[in-house]
Amino acid sequence: MTATHDGGASVTDLSRLSLNTATTKALTLAQAVDVAAGAGLGAVGLWRDRVAEAGLENAARIVADAGLRVSSLCRGGFLTAAEPSGQSDALEDNRAAIVEAATLGTSELIMVVGGLPAATTPGGPAEPHGDKDIVAARARVAHRIGELAPFAAQHGVRLVLEPLHPIFAADRAVLSTLGQCLDLAAEFPPEQVGVVVDTYHVWWDPTLREQIARAGREDRIASYQVCDWILPLAVDPLLSRGFMGDGYIDFPTITRWVSEAGYAGDVEVEIFNQEIWDAPGAQTVATMAERYATLVQPYL
Repeated sequence: MTATHDGGASVTDLSRLSLNTATTKALTLAQAVDVAAGAGLGAVGLWRDRVAEAGLENAARIVADAGLRVSSLCRGGFLTAAEPSGQSDALEDNRAAIVEAATLGTSELIMVVGGLPAATTPGGPAEPHGDKDIVAARARVAHRIGELAPFAAQHGVRLVLEPLHPIFAADRAVLSTLGQCLDLAAEFPPEQVGVVVDTYHVWWDPTLREQIARAGREDRIASYQVCDWILPLAVDPLLSRGFMGDGYIDFPTITRWVSEAGYAGDVEVEIFNQEIWDAPGAQTVATMAERYATLVQPYL
């Protein structure tokens, strides 16, 4: 959709575009909000580290005063610990994240569920390659989502499962596909547990169209995040993200699928890339908005 000035020139509608603060890592929360509002965006997606730096109540005020929405809070999760102390710590941290999300005015808490936990021995150090039972790790995730979902519902917050590309299964997320996340979510009402479609993580999935359609039918799509898959991969693959159009992802097609599934929420741009982090924030947001205008927004 476009708006038109009196002179007849069309202007892209950026009201659904959201700046995830991970994209402008060098900026404080206040600075990120300022550049997002100045560029005409409608929302920001917040990471908890930036919220903590600003202070929770102050962070909520900064976003509200700028007239922006909080599209999501990132992140909860890391629920795969096998030992009781790790389980307790994870649940405590996730309950805190739920309260933070509610205070910030977002109903969506992104959940990066965690990878294989390090094995421990009594009184000894963690063994990084010790616990390789990925089936058990996934079962622990499901169990802990079950423990957290009622608490989240009491605060009007939805737990949003994020599938991560399989290269991150060992250390970040034992859920690798949208289908796996939907299978887990099916045990809960859609207002309690949803999913995020993040193009970087799911673009390769040969069943992606079917799973997005399924997510729409089940009313599970809580967030749509966009950035590109670029090559060569960085030494840390987590940093191999780019602006839409710089890599290999077909944004018009995936966006159509998401739109056809009924998603009408915000579209977050979440990029981890050192070169982009080093650039001026206003420049980053301008590029982000330009790519959104050509590769995403026309297909929503």
